[in-house]
Amino acid sequence: MPPVTTSVFELLKIGPGPSSSHTIGPMRAGFDFMHLIRELPEPDRLAADALEVRLFGSLSATGEGHGTPRAILSGMLGSQPDACSSDTLEQFMDKDRTFDLDLGGKTLPFAPGMIIMDAIQHEYAHPNTMIFRLRAGDRVLLERIYYSVGGGFLRWEGWEEPERGEPVYPYATMAELKAHLRANSLRLHELILANEMAITGASEEEVNLGLDHIVAVMEQAVENGIQATGVLPGPIGLQRKAAVMYARAKQEYFQGPGFLKAINAYALAASEENAAGHCVVTAPTCGAAGVIPGILFMLKRHMGSLQTELREGLLAACAIGFLCKHNASISGAEVGCQGEVGVASTMGAALIAYARGYRFQVTENAAEIALEHHLGLTCDPVGGFVQIPCIERNAMGAVKAFNAYLIASTLDESYQKVDLDKAIRAMAQTGRDMSNKYKETSEAGLALSFTEC
Repeated sequence: MPPVTTSVFELLKIGPGPSSSHTIGPMRAGFDFMHLIRELPEPDRLAADALEVRLFGSLSATGEGHGTPRAILSGMLGSQPDACSSDTLEQFMDKDRTFDLDLGGKTLPFAPGMIIMDAIQHEYAHPNTMIFRLRAGDRVLLERIYYSVGGGFLRWEGWEEPERGEPVYPYATMAELKAHLRANSLRLHELILANEMAITGASEEEVNLGLDHIVAVMEQAVENGIQATGVLPGPIGLQRKAAVMYARAKQEYFQGPGFLKAINAYALAASEENAAGHCVVTAPTCGAAGVIPGILFMLKRHMGSLQTELREGLLAACAIGFLCKHNASISGAEVGCQGEVGVASTMGAALIAYARGYRFQVTENAAEIALEHHLGLTCDPVGGFVQIPCIERNAMGAVKAFNAYLIASTLDESYQKVDLDKAIRAMAQTGRDMSNKYKETSEAGLALSFTEC
């Protein structure tokens, strides 16, 4: 198994919700394909008379509800996920409204409704497949097959890993990671920071500034969410709950049940902002974008955590997320929601433990407990919208993370019999065995039960 070479800022990416695999990845695909078009010889660009975009798998099954066509068109018009405004996708709500795509010397009209929802069951290399073709009559001038592999990561047919630095402390499992920590007398955040700098070439100051920006975007999502009221976009008519939950927590002075209500409110807030298509951070995905912001907000506002502790906690959380992505998946279309909210809760438990000053063994135990109790979690969004059960599921993931931290930090470390590597292997195996109906297709589970009621 090759070592982890993922950057912190590839796992924690800023972009529009409601789904990293359905909005951030497709937006990047649209941007990339337009870049390829503009590199074509001028005669080909001038001859082009049609742009064909086809979605397969879960992108076809739930792409309409997730805003995939809007995200693709936004990318083709030049938007990048980490630089777009919070309401970028709202201008594309009318699927029949056409926009002129600049091919470089020629424009083509295109509307979200022109994107073709193709086969759900297919033979391509990943469930989330997109095919882009530029045509001149029957002649294909340019084609690229893209895969949105979860967490906003984008791959394509013929993709090769880009050149990057080698990690100072290479690891592919938690066992290997712990061996480095012991052999070099390092703390977990120090190892992840050293690897990040070696892999990306960034300085320590640049990494810290990047982490501070991530924290700020997460905080803003929570702030916006606990102030917003009304109904979320889409035909479900789902009422926002975060503001009410926050008000009740405040009435109870955030004590006793009020403390848990606050954690719920903060996770609901960021998740509702994601469902509205506003700016969030993949942690590790948009569908799970409420868990870690809810925990960060709780740590900062109620437990007195300093910015340095939050940075270090985020680096520890990323170590856990890297292992889950590397050895299983963070894509709901591949392993169900255990890879999204389950991994977010796992990262969140590690974040709390580490930010509170515990070393790697308690941090690992907290992460393992959180993951163990998300195994088998299906991805069954009602109507294909990241609303039911996704929003409340984020709140449950945040509370489970806190409880996993309590268990791990209260009991003797030696009591823990299952380590994180075993839990991740169980998640991967469970994902492989899970029926595709339960993996982001809205063909079973709560998605089906809701429509039958």
